[in-house]
Amino acid sequence: MILSRLFPAAIGALVMLGVAPVTGLGSAHAAETVQEAADQFTESEVVQAASGFFGMTTEAVAKAVQKIFSERGLPDAYIKGEEGSGAFVVGLRYGSGYLIRKRHKPLKIYWQGPSIGFDVGGNASKNFTLIYNLRRADRLFQKFPGVEGSYYFIAGIGVNYQRADDITLAPMRTGVGLRAGVNAGYLTYTREHTLNPF
Repeated sequence: MILSRLFPAAIGALVMLGVAPVTGLGSAHAAETVQEAADQFTESEVVQAASGFFGMTTEAVAKAVQKIFSERGLPDAYIKGEEGSGAFVVGLRYGSGYLIRKRHKPLKIYWQGPSIGFDVGGNASKNFTLIYNLRRADRLFQKFPGVEGSYYFIAGIGVNYQRADDITLAPMRTGVGLRAGVNAGYLTYTREHTLNPF
């Protein structure tokens, strides 16, 4: 009789012990998901920031932004800055700007890199780069190769993708000059300015 009364209670206790950790993990995951969403930029936030930066109408910028959002979703950071580049078979690109993240102060950064291919021309441009899966600022400081075949031109804005590890960058460029062709290269993002493109 005593065992028959204790057995259901013991089973109930075991079930409760098994459920509690799972419930806790679920709550932690939900909180992390909510935090990630809070750190992301919406499409309207990006359009407003980019159109003001480029000095273009929101309608023009929205076309390029919509294309990126349809492919990548919401970014968790962006860079706004300026750069210069030039090429005659071998090209170089240098730039500087600020890394923008929610709940963080803007961080001054630099980038530089070579390219090799069928490139001729030069330009000076404004650069607005959307960043996906950054999570921490220090993850930006590495080499990001260009994704082959990812370049497109829409509403006066050139867009391509760069990728390293699980981080994707989507630079949007508009400016003076012409640089056309097919190239393979990378950009290295750094905390300090350097003339070494490699």
